[in-house]
Amino acid sequence: MNMEDKFAEDIRKGLSASQKSIPYQYFYNERGSWLFQQIMQLPEYYLPGCERSILESNEAALLDFFQAGNQEFNLIDLGAGDASKTKTLLAAYEQRDVPFTYTPVDLSTSILSALSESLNAAYPNLNFEALNKDYWEAMEYLQHKTIKGQRKVVLFLGANIGNFTQEESRAFLQQLKSYLAPGDLIMIGFDLRKRPEIIYKAYLDSKGITAAFNLNLLHRINQELGGNFKPNYFRFYPYYNPLTGALMSNLVSLKKQSVRIEALDMDFQFEQWEAIHTEISKKHTLAEIETLAKDAGYKVKEHFLDAKNYFVDSLFEL
Repeated sequence: MNMEDKFAEDIRKGLSASQKSIPYQYFYNERGSWLFQQIMQLPEYYLPGCERSILESNEAALLDFFQAGNQEFNLIDLGAGDASKTKTLLAAYEQRDVPFTYTPVDLSTSILSALSESLNAAYPNLNFEALNKDYWEAMEYLQHKTIKGQRKVVLFLGANIGNFTQEESRAFLQQLKSYLAPGDLIMIGFDLRKRPEIIYKAYLDSKGITAAFNLNLLHRINQELGGNFKPNYFRFYPYYNPLTGALMSNLVSLKKQSVRIEALDMDFQFEQWEAIHTEISKKHTLAEIETLAKDAGYKVKEHFLDAKNYFVDSLFEL
């Protein structure tokens, strides 16, 4: 099944369910990727700043783990985006003449093209290969290309793992494990639990960019599947449950309406105030992270926290 057919089928399933939903991975078409880059720069969206401070403060300690002596390694950046945080490590390691390869992986061709240009300009001696693939296609490709004795160090930054339930996170890590060898590392960014007001402000930003990011899903369905969604008939609404640590993003129908999607030859009915679930953003505890690592078959090497304990980059070893 090609990507267009899969998109159509996932939308059919999601909008036909008793609880309507759109899978979060469809946020990232070209406009969605651009909007997410704008979110990353919002003052309310604390996550990038926290993670960047972690990497800046711990680049030497991380290198000790990555190299394990003087071992060459491949720094594999899943969902690299513009690599604004990872560049902290790239700059430090290139200055030290560290023998490593950088492999950014992203589905957005425009983001990856811009990243490649910026890497060539800023780090002329950097050995890198940008992969315009999904995670598993990239890992399959790298499994057959890895130099003997080269350690894989997989980065999964930005709290992307928060888009998964605990069960999905475990399944993701177990699948990733099938592409790794003993001694390989994974560093994962986790957003930690904190005051609910701080979390809400990160998603209900004053400029409405996160709302636009969610509503772009409806624009994408209109453009690619011939939908006739009227996005102004929907309102973005996030809900945070401090008992579970889950922030749930939803698009709520402001009126009773019918939406036609030509590619599916189907009409979808919405009641007033009915919601389309778009994303989960899980906030974790360190205990949950340690349990996740153990259940997925990894050892926790270190937790690197920011000064406010808002965020953690956790290093797992297979």
